[in-house]
Amino acid sequence: MEHDAHHAYRQRFPARRQQASVSSVLFVHGAFLDGSCWAKVILLLKEKGISAIALQNPLRSLADDVAVVRRALTCQNRRVLLVGHSWGGAVITEAGDDPKVAGLLYVAACAPDAGESFEDWARPYLHGAVGPELRPYGEDGYLALTKQGIRKTLAPDIPGDESDLLYATQAPIAMRCFSDKLTKAAWRSKPTWHIVAENDYTIPPAAERDSAARMDATTLTLLSSGVPMLSQPKAVAGFILEAASMLDDD
Repeated sequence: MEHDAHHAYRQRFPARRQQASVSSVLFVHGAFLDGSCWAKVILLLKEKGISAIALQNPLRSLADDVAVVRRALTCQNRRVLLVGHSWGGAVITEAGDDPKVAGLLYVAACAPDAGESFEDWARPYLHGAVGPELRPYGEDGYLALTKQGIRKTLAPDIPGDESDLLYATQAPIAMRCFSDKLTKAAWRSKPTWHIVAENDYTIPPAAERDSAARMDATTLTLLSSGVPMLSQPKAVAGFILEAASMLDDD
C-alpha cells in the first residue's frame, strides 16, 4: 500500500481535523455492478460513525446516472463526500459541482474533463483484457460481461463464490454511456482523492495514475484488481475516512 500526497494539493486543501468532519458518503457504482458492491466498505464506515448510501444507477446514459446522484443530493441535509468507481468516476465528475458535495473520491475510476467522454479519456491507453469478455445484452445497445470475464478480469482477487455472485447480479451498461460527453469537471474546483488499482484489467492503471496527477489528487495505490472495495475493503474504507477528516461539513 502506497500513499502519494501531492504538495500542491496540501497547499490548496490543507488537512484540518483528525476526526471525520463530513458525516455522509454517497457511493456511485460502475459498469456491470450495482450498489451492493459497496457493502463491505459501508459496514466499516458505519463502525466509525459515517453514514453511507449506495446509489443504484440505471447505466442507460451519463445524464440518467447523473440524475440519480442529483436526486440523492437533494435528500442530504449536510455536505457529502461523493465516491465513484470505474464508470462512476465520470458520473461524479459531472454531478460533483453541486454545493452539497464537499469532495470527490475516485476508486479505480475514470475522470474525464469537460468536453470529454469516457472513450475520449481512455483512447490514449492500451485497453485491458476485459474486451474479449464483453457480450451484447439484448438488441438495444447494452453490454454485459461473461462469467469468465468477471472471474478473470473484473474481480480475479476475490473468492470464486463472490465473483459468481457478481455475475448473477451484474448490471449491463448501455454502450452510449461511453460516448456521452461531460459538460462539467467538478474535480477542477473540488478536493479530490484517487485510489489507483495497479492490477486493474478493466480500466488501464496508467489512465488512473495520469488522472490522479491531472487532478492533483491525494492518491492511494493498491495492488488490487479493479474492484478494491471488494478485495481490500479495509484499505478503501480507511482512505475514505482520511478524506472525510480533511473536509469541512458546513
